[in-house]
Amino acid sequence: MGGRQVLAARRLLAGALDGELPEHELVAAARAVVTELGSPERLLELVAELASGEGDPDACARLSYRHVLGFDKLLLIDGGPRQMLRAHVWHPGAGAIGKEDIHNHRSPLASYVVRGRLAMELYEVGDGGIAAARYEESLAEHSASWMLEPAGPARLRLTHLGQYAAGSSYALPARTLHRAWCDTDAPTVTLFLETGAERRPHTDVFTSAGPHPGAVAKVPLGTAEYLAALRELAERLRTL
Repeated sequence: MGGRQVLAARRLLAGALDGELPEHELVAAARAVVTELGSPERLLELVAELASGEGDPDACARLSYRHVLGFDKLLLIDGGPRQMLRAHVWHPGAGAIGKEDIHNHRSPLASYVVRGRLAMELYEVGDGGIAAARYEESLAEHSASWMLEPAGPARLRLTHLGQYAAGSSYALPARTLHRAWCDTDAPTVTLFLETGAERRPHTDVFTSAGPHPGAVAKVPLGTAEYLAALRELAERLRTL
């Protein structure tokens, strides 16, 4: 379902990422795909097509929302359990309940910085480092909420600090602990891909900012709000 750009993106995702690839090959392939799709000209064509109503805007809106880490998460291509392609719009100084959290993911990921700059830290669990409370985060079965189950204390060591400017990319295995944020005074736009046939039942979340509530509501966008967000994103891309 969709116009020429949507169908071309779906073919690229399926051709590069379908099959039983080992995680290190999947991570490399995902990085190559977001780099190709994230070029400003190509991404603008895809976003503009989606903003006109192509694809499945009702279904994509239901999986688009303001994330607890402080960015707008707009689903572009729903490839089922294997590929979810999203645009992330990071707002400088955006406060959110989980903005300081260190976390990993349910599946391998890759991200391409289209505009602006991200800063990112990588961590590992071990002796020394910072003290943190550990949670297991999962999705509620009958509501659009994140569930956070306390899993005891932990200590984390910082292993990497990097900056990713427009035109750069990164890719991470599912269990890699990290924290990212907008590192400029203007919004940062990234193209983000989660992939892999199997997804972990929960992610690990670490915080040193005090206890988390047991559940955090996920509020999806309405269709009109989703399409308006895509039009705004298209305007941002036209100014590059």
